[in-house]
Amino acid sequence: MRLQIKDLVFSYGSARILDHITMELGSSEVLGIVGPNGAGKSTFIRCIDRILVPEHGTVLLDGQDLETMDRMEIAKGIGYVPQSVSTVFPATVFDTVLMGRRPHLGWRSSEEDIDRVLEVLTMLKIKHLAMRDFNEISGGQQQKVLIARALAQDSGIVLLDEPTSNLDIKHQLEVMEIMRELVSKKGISVMMAIHDLNLAARYSDRIIMLNGGSIRDVGDPVSVLTADNIQSVYGVEVIVKHEADKPYIIPIRSFGD
Repeated sequence: MRLQIKDLVFSYGSARILDHITMELGSSEVLGIVGPNGAGKSTFIRCIDRILVPEHGTVLLDGQDLETMDRMEIAKGIGYVPQSVSTVFPATVFDTVLMGRRPHLGWRSSEEDIDRVLEVLTMLKIKHLAMRDFNEISGGQQQKVLIARALAQDSGIVLLDEPTSNLDIKHQLEVMEIMRELVSKKGISVMMAIHDLNLAARYSDRIIMLNGGSIRDVGDPVSVLTADNIQSVYGVEVIVKHEADKPYIIPIRSFGD
């Protein structure tokens, strides 16, 4: 699937958050969206999924304007994983993940739907939580359940808003390895807003660096995650080393505001 964003603008009141963003997500690609707090990363992800409605610009899915599509049509093409959930799910983990099958459901869940949910729970190593109440598991476990729900949706594109924010380092790597494997084997595309520059460097094919609602730089991790870019955008002095053709960022000091 092909996702194109053309001239996207979004504001909260008089505050311009996204300022004429144009970019494209390629097929079978992991695209990392990085930038400091307030750069517009999460807002950008939400505008693409039509959770927020931009004031200007177009989002095209395989050439079709999302504005002309209903929620079920969008959900078949795009899955979304939020940072966290404020709404309480009065449901088991299994039923929460089954919600991801809604775009494909008929009058009732099929054997195929149930098998897909079990497959995704197993993939993310949370099958043992299937009958637990979603509200009674840890924040990190809830995050993996939300990722499982999006994967069960079987969309060609998955949008991740800080997917590793509630996970410890082991589970961060586990989730990122799963997403890379799905891109490689299933041909899906992933766009993730992510704070951790080293995770972005390791797992992204391309990186877009946002600053002040605009694209500061775009390209492969080596060309974008440079010491000059990071110092200019984040106000932090870093050393950038390279291992296996990937940059590794070591922070030295902050320059303050």
